Amino acid sequence: MNIVLTFNLRHVKPSLSNKQAIEEAEFDEPSTINGIAKALRKLGHRVFLVEANENAYLKLKKLKSKIDFIFNLAEGFGQDREAQIPAMLEMLKIPYLGSKPITQAICLNKAKTKELLKFHHVPTAPFQIFKTGEEKVKKYLRFPLIVKPNSEGSSKGIFQNSFVKNESELRKKVKEVIKNLNQPALVEEFLEGREFSIGLLGNNPVEVLPPVEINFSALPKNFVPLDSYEVKWLIDNPKSEVKTVICPAKIEKKLWKKIKEICLKTKETLEILDWCRIDLRLDRNGVPNVLEVNQIPGIIPDPKENSRFPLAAKAAGYTFEEMLKKIIESACKRYSIPYRR
Repeated sequence: MNIVLTFNLRHVKPSLSNKQAIEEAEFDEPSTINGIAKALRKLGHRVFLVEANENAYLKLKKLKSKIDFIFNLAEGFGQDREAQIPAMLEMLKIPYLGSKPITQAICLNKAKTKELLKFHHVPTAPFQIFKTGEEKVKKYLRFPLIVKPNSEGSSKGIFQNSFVKNESELRKKVKEVIKNLNQPALVEEFLEGREFSIGLLGNNPVEVLPPVEINFSALPKNFVPLDSYEVKWLIDNPKSEVKTVICPAKIEKKLWKKIKEICLKTKETLEILDWCRIDLRLDRNGVPNVLEVNQIPGIIPDPKENSRFPLAAKAAGYTFEEMLKKIIESACKRYSIPYRR
């Protein structure tokens, strides 16, 4: 097949002191894009690369007659950014990997995602949106709390100091998020239990990949048990001996059954297509709550990077290339187009 890989590039390494590094937290390194392209070529496909910038639509339109399928990893820019490439592809009528624009837009908005999940009785932590930082704190929220930007992923804007223990710390952090990231802050009750990351592959049927657990016991003693930017990008790196993830995680059957049920209902509720990764955390009663829905999960080819979706796929018995093949096949089936090698 002739496949276009759409993406956004990270130009600097992760860092706490570099503003550009934090802004590009969700983008992919050149080595990641090159590694994915290499794997697609290894499967027998011809690969075109299109960066998701302001010239993307014209490039895709020009390539339309030559291509069969879009493997979309693009994050985009600005509001509802993950919906940008899918919306272009809907207009151009080109088959692509992943969910429709409306799902892409909703899943990027944490509050709207949680509202939908709550309406459909999917457990998610109590929360409140702050648009100015002056709003009265809802009585149902109990400290400690976590402060997050409402429309980011890859732990962007979630640091160790996002964990707040009182209203003074809350106000300070909320205003910092609103000012620095130019968006509302989502304040969420901190759940004290174990945290898992679950990959889902396919549509009908859906394969639930083996569970990945965040290994908080491996963190420095002064760290909050939180999958923050520092943990995901600085502590967990190929040169570190610290392993912040365990896969497959050891989970008792009853809990694993419940986690799978919640993940499948989340996928159905949000109308997620082809693949996704759902992050959950147990509350004080041991109930799994949905924290994040990643309908464009990261897939770094280098196994030393501990990229969670490929890690889970490997535990399920798939090579990186086989994982990509399964993902593409699920989308091709949905479009009723043949998967060709």
